Amino acid sequence: MKGPLPTVAALSFCYFAAIGLFNPYAPLWFQSLGFSTVLIGALAALQSWTRVFAPYAWSWFGDHSGRRVELIRLSAFGTLCASAGLMGVQQALPVAVVTALLFMANSGVVPLYEAVLGQLLRVSGSNTSGSGSGSESAGGIDTQRYGRVRVWGSVGFMVSVTAFGALLERFGIGVFPAFVAAMNGLMLLAALRLPATHEDAVHDEPAPPVLPLLRQPEVAWFFASVFFTVLAHTSLYAFFSLYLVSLGYGKTTVGALWAVSVAVEIAFFWYQGRWFARLSAHGWLQVVALVTAARFVATAAGGASMGVLVVAQMSHAVTFATHHATCIALLQRYFPGRLQGRGQALYTTLGYGLPGVVGGLGGGWIVQQLGFATVFWAAALAGLVSWACARRAQACQVASA
Repeated sequence: MKGPLPTVAALSFCYFAAIGLFNPYAPLWFQSLGFSTVLIGALAALQSWTRVFAPYAWSWFGDHSGRRVELIRLSAFGTLCASAGLMGVQQALPVAVVTALLFMANSGVVPLYEAVLGQLLRVSGSNTSGSGSGSESAGGIDTQRYGRVRVWGSVGFMVSVTAFGALLERFGIGVFPAFVAAMNGLMLLAALRLPATHEDAVHDEPAPPVLPLLRQPEVAWFFASVFFTVLAHTSLYAFFSLYLVSLGYGKTTVGALWAVSVAVEIAFFWYQGRWFARLSAHGWLQVVALVTAARFVATAAGGASMGVLVVAQMSHAVTFATHHATCIALLQRYFPGRLQGRGQALYTTLGYGLPGVVGGLGGGWIVQQLGFATVFWAAALAGLVSWACARRAQACQVASA
């Protein structure tokens, strides 16, 4: 990588390393404070609730001011301050308030840096039909270089979840808040090294509205497909580890199965430039949806087989990594220029915030009433609905061409 891309990659590494520390181990810290399982679940759900509104607020300011890099730095600084606050709280209400502030602050980092990265990787004269050749095929950005940057986020997550597991076992869960503050401090340092972009200037003209784009059938069906694909994956993020433990697997096996999914995710991001030319972006969305349905059928029906679970986890290269890269490419097409930040924020809100809330609450009810396997059957159904939405998006795209 050349130019400013290594700095963006470093920010991605630090952000996802901080997530790789917080998301798996925060529940253990909450448990050490004496919180109930219900309260721990409510605290974990704060991330999805804040993703409903906070990313769009950050990105609205980014699009209207043009100062995305400055806002990334502010977001990182707020995250550091909130994470430092975790070291001074132990009661339920203060912990909940500080945790919510942390999620509201860090929710600005990804949509803003994805918009900056898309700007840096914009391909002039690219084929916007989504069926071109080479690394330009996925809708206006160099997908090969995008993968080489984004892969460092996955590497950061894998390194963090592995290293901090050993460190917390060695020093105890009580040092968790200090580790969180340290990781977010590194993220701030990476944000401070980001280069300014040509849109980091005050614009005389107001930023264009985003609502007319959302009314376009192709865009609306695209977001519907994203919603149902991520809704299916909520079963994985919220209940997969608990499902494995209920089947008698040990924590080492649980960690190894998670590591399989991240390893194939890294491999995909590194080599994605070789694959995107084979299908249009809408074609990839349909493949992702069908593989998602198959993945969760295998998880529900074959949970007792380690071989089936390994294969299901390996499909993460398609159901998450390919899906994410395809969505970023389409967002660059649908939300160009000063709409990029809000496009990324809508992806976070509609693709991760709302599905996380619905999947967490609905999945919890399903598990309580019908057991863990049923929630994965429901996830497979959501994958099929996503496929139908992706087909409609493609049909609208063809009709409007």
